[in-house]
Amino acid sequence: MEMSMASTTVSFPLPNSTCTKKTFRLSTPFLKKHLFGSTLPCFLSSKVPLKRCSLNLLPTSMKSSVSEAPSEKKRQLMRRSDIRNIAIVAHVDHGKTTLVDSMLKQAKVFRDNQFVQERIMDSNDIERERGITILSKNTSITYKDTKINIIDTPGHSDFGGEVERILNMVEGVLLVVDSVEGPMPQTRFVLKKALEFGHAVVVVVNKIDRPSARPEFVVNSTFELFIELNATDEQCDFQVIYASGIKGKAGLSPENLGEDLGPLFEAVIRCIPGPKINKDGALQMLATNIEYEEHKGRIAIGRVHAGSLRRGMDVKICTSEDECRFGRVSELFVYEKFSRVPAETVEAGDICAVCGIDDIQIGETIADKSEGKPLPTIKVEEPTVKMSFSVNTSPFVGREGKFVTSRNLRDRLYRELERNLAMKVEDGETADTFIVSGRGTLHITILIENMRREGYEFMVGPPKVINKKEGDKLLEPYEIATVEVPEEHMGSVVELLGKRRGQMFDMQGLGSEGTTFLKYKIPTRGLLGLRNSILTASRGTAILNTIFDSYGPWAGDISTRDLGSLIAFEDGTSTSYALMSSQDRGQLFIGPGVDVYKGQIVGIHQRPGDLALNVCKKKAATNVRSNKEVTVVLDTPLDFSLDDCIEYIQEDELVEVTPSSIRMLKNPKATKKTR
Repeated sequence: MEMSMASTTVSFPLPNSTCTKKTFRLSTPFLKKHLFGSTLPCFLSSKVPLKRCSLNLLPTSMKSSVSEAPSEKKRQLMRRSDIRNIAIVAHVDHGKTTLVDSMLKQAKVFRDNQFVQERIMDSNDIERERGITILSKNTSITYKDTKINIIDTPGHSDFGGEVERILNMVEGVLLVVDSVEGPMPQTRFVLKKALEFGHAVVVVVNKIDRPSARPEFVVNSTFELFIELNATDEQCDFQVIYASGIKGKAGLSPENLGEDLGPLFEAVIRCIPGPKINKDGALQMLATNIEYEEHKGRIAIGRVHAGSLRRGMDVKICTSEDECRFGRVSELFVYEKFSRVPAETVEAGDICAVCGIDDIQIGETIADKSEGKPLPTIKVEEPTVKMSFSVNTSPFVGREGKFVTSRNLRDRLYRELERNLAMKVEDGETADTFIVSGRGTLHITILIENMRREGYEFMVGPPKVINKKEGDKLLEPYEIATVEVPEEHMGSVVELLGKRRGQMFDMQGLGSEGTTFLKYKIPTRGLLGLRNSILTASRGTAILNTIFDSYGPWAGDISTRDLGSLIAFEDGTSTSYALMSSQDRGQLFIGPGVDVYKGQIVGIHQRPGDLALNVCKKKAATNVRSNKEVTVVLDTPLDFSLDDCIEYIQEDELVEVTPSSIRMLKNPKATKKTR
């Protein structure tokens, strides 16, 4: 033990010779709180700072982060050394999909002269447009005779149900963390789930080539997060890899990156254990994901936990001990490189896709026909936001959509439940209304966007939070909101969050860029419609991230919108003449020559309360020669996306969604507030 007057540093030696030593700069209160209980050893007192203290907190092996109790059942289990199953998890925009792109290219999945588009794993149109991952995707690569099954997962908290399912299929995760931002709300959520499953974790500090990168801070923050989430000593002994996903380089230190991602592949094979299997046991495979193809029907994707699965095999499909039915596997596929490849047999430990069982659901077990037993079903967290879907009743109904009836709408919504575990659908007050509940507004908005692209025409109401009652107390969901905002706009953002009952519990400066990082606990109600307001208050510079925290006491009334709406006075086509006088009343959503109907929202009023306008008025054609023509100058109309419309509407308003248009209107059944 050496002592000197240097800054307090704790060095954790990693016994495995191939893993580098990690040094964490930790505050004395942190050590006192997490490592030594309430009393601090004399050598860590603030009077005698410590240069180096090697604490034997960690085990002698990094091989597995799953502690093995010597039981009869575990003695039968063995590990496969030729396969690794990993999920790539991270906060949104920390570079998961780009990193997978580089891994695929360097594993020679594509020919050298083959054209490969950017973010190849985001194959869905909406994913490409929004630049986010919505559905998890499977692929695999081969590195030094070891097959690595890789699953790319979504980063948004709204799709947390997808991540929870995927963690059932893997033994380890690559936790990707941005080299500037560090651990963010969704990083915490996915890490918490991975640690609960007992998975091994390799931390990848990505975007290390950013000018304001601060890798030491990021590693320390991640380590603190591990301890905060009650990780075991084995899990805290994580390997850190520094990488630049876009350049395809990785290394064991930020200053010394290799020419390729070799160090990352080595870390995966060394630090993440192979699947633990019962090779000679009865077949067990948990259906973790469902895909659908026109010719093959429903395809169940999952990992074979025990035994082996063969093409043409008769199997039993179980939900619990009592509920079982029989089926036959018609086709069997494994993931090789970037495609599904037919297979005759799949051994325990590998991830495969099964065809032929038409009614299989997520969470069911495909088991041996005679001796098979079901695996525990998948549990996901409850939804927090609900919206009403109803049949389109506007005057323009049926003009643009293909599916317009309540039967079409019902069938499509209940079909969504088959693969979207975190979503719930129930019948509304009337026969043509349905209540859809999800993890957040984005979760439900993606469903709406998919439905309109498929040709559906319907109306949706404003999002509402799902409250709970405990005794006499009314509880509502709270979320942790993190905002990155330049210092000059911080005042207006803090004021905005305060109005929405947000409570700040952390504030810190970020790097040298003059950016402030704010953390709030805020009711989910206060977040509805907040994104646009924050962008307006910060001139488009603020970044808002949220994640569900817990249920807490009702926070009181929250005003989400101060201004009223401009309402069309009659049916017709808008004219430049009418819009010129209307634009003095507020900001308009429409230009000239647009068909409108009575009750449609055509703009934002500049004062509270709604105002009815005639936007179809034509200029009188009398005494034409003596009237000099006036040049009409119109302001550019606001172009609201589907997300913006859903954020904008209030209790007495609806959004009409059709394949080619998105309109807002006053709900005819609601009480009128128009003045």
